[in-house]
Amino acid sequence: MNVSQTMETEEDLLPCLLIKVYHPQQSCRPLYGLLPVGNRRRHSADDPFRLGRDAQSCTYSLVDPRVSRKQLSLHAYRTPQSPDMLFTIQNLSQRGQLRVNSSALGYLERMDLPDKALIRFGEYEMVITRESGEAKANFEVEFEVMTVPPSREMCMWEPSGTPVADTGSPCFTQDSRKTDF
Repeated sequence: MNVSQTMETEEDLLPCLLIKVYHPQQSCRPLYGLLPVGNRRRHSADDPFRLGRDAQSCTYSLVDPRVSRKQLSLHAYRTPQSPDMLFTIQNLSQRGQLRVNSSALGYLERMDLPDKALIRFGEYEMVITRESGEAKANFEVEFEVMTVPPSREMCMWEPSGTPVADTGSPCFTQDSRKTDF
């Protein structure tokens, strides 16, 4: 078999993870300055995709001190029964849970990523949609910023914030030192 027939070509349709992100403070804080918003980026399927605040150890970084250095990872895999590239999602944060739709993942716990999933950690919400493709060794990632919480669109909205013991009202933090009611 000719080498050019076995290698992926630029014409191969790459699987893509479309990641739509939202944070309630995104209009006043530059949280996504290190993300390639609106641009598709190609990734090798054998390298894990990491998201966190540490730009050296993560594939993509969020500019937010409340995000863990390594927040989550996505791992591509294949099964003998399917030609599609599939993904698992893993919580890398020791500080908090990672919610995938209605499931909660603790530190180092992982699960299969559904074709469309609502991911939540801290005040961040993401919708990750997997688009199929023919390529076997690479996939693409594209980030978009949402203007409304995706949980509202998916009818999974939960108010953020923690009830305050003396008033019972939700508390929304602008930063770690200031609380607004």
